[in-house]
Amino acid sequence: MSENDNDLLAPAAPPLDAIPPEGHAPREKKKQFRRDKRDVHGWVVLDKPVGMTSTHAVSVIKRLFTAKRAGHAGTLDPLASGCLPIALGEATKTVPFVQDSRKLYRFTIQWGEERDTDDSEGKVTHSSDKRSTSDQIRAVLPDYVGTIQQIPPQFSAIKIEGERAYDLARDGQTVEIKAREVNIGRLELIEEPDADHAVLEAECGKGTYVRSLARDIGRQLGCYGHVSALRRVSVGSFTPETMIPLADLEALCHRAAAGEGSLADALMPVETALDDIPALAVDGSDAARLQRGQAVLLRGRDAPNFRGPVYVTVKGRLLALAEMDRGEIVPKRVFNLAGLLGSAGPKRG
Repeated sequence: MSENDNDLLAPAAPPLDAIPPEGHAPREKKKQFRRDKRDVHGWVVLDKPVGMTSTHAVSVIKRLFTAKRAGHAGTLDPLASGCLPIALGEATKTVPFVQDSRKLYRFTIQWGEERDTDDSEGKVTHSSDKRSTSDQIRAVLPDYVGTIQQIPPQFSAIKIEGERAYDLARDGQTVEIKAREVNIGRLELIEEPDADHAVLEAECGKGTYVRSLARDIGRQLGCYGHVSALRRVSVGSFTPETMIPLADLEALCHRAAAGEGSLADALMPVETALDDIPALAVDGSDAARLQRGQAVLLRGRDAPNFRGPVYVTVKGRLLALAEMDRGEIVPKRVFNLAGLLGSAGPKRG
């Protein structure tokens, strides 16, 4: 049947439960209560639990804050836990700065099996009874420090001719994924709970796959391995002290709804993501020009004389992301921070 053949079909009969009994009026549908969404600006640093996707985490946070806009700054696999920075409102404009920042992971390699997903969810592809000593493990780790070439897992979000690698892998296809350059600043063996497991820490840059590290180290040692546990400890300025578990966040939202506290207590300021670039304060007249998207030329002995990104403030309030070029401020993204704003964020020991 072609698509247009559908026009020849008779209209379908209504389902039986949609037809009211004789002598009864049709039932009225219950009206669903919908809260109006509002402007919320800042960062929630969620301690994501195992089993939750990053997309689901964003939708949960967006609902709790009834926020108009939200997005995360780097996917964390469902099997992983830990630091998932979620941007609300105008903070979404600063997401690229977080995505490019350094990340710290703590992960467990289970020796003896390599799997097609490079984690515990996949099918075993290679196995070995061989086990390595602590000294043998430490001896190979320097090979993975610095700028290295790394092949992402078959089950990854890498695009191959317009399709995600994990979709192709689920269809049973084995595709060639080219090696990519990544940077790993530190890789250390932390502990060995038993002969079958090793816990490592990796401090790395954008695009690094911890699952690939486990796979490649296992191959080099000849005992094979895959990631059995993974936790992201920190992302740039977002550290364990700023993370909040989902249960604590939900409790805070309930207290705020009862008038016992504020949701701002769970939010970090938008500019937290900009800690690695200089801040520049301007006065009211220059701020007005920047707010309209116009460039401002700073003159005088104290005018900054450098090139690069800056974030601009007026009276301590974030105004714009800009490029500085020998005294000229060229605005790139202007912020409108009307609404609920992040403060210092949660502090946890």
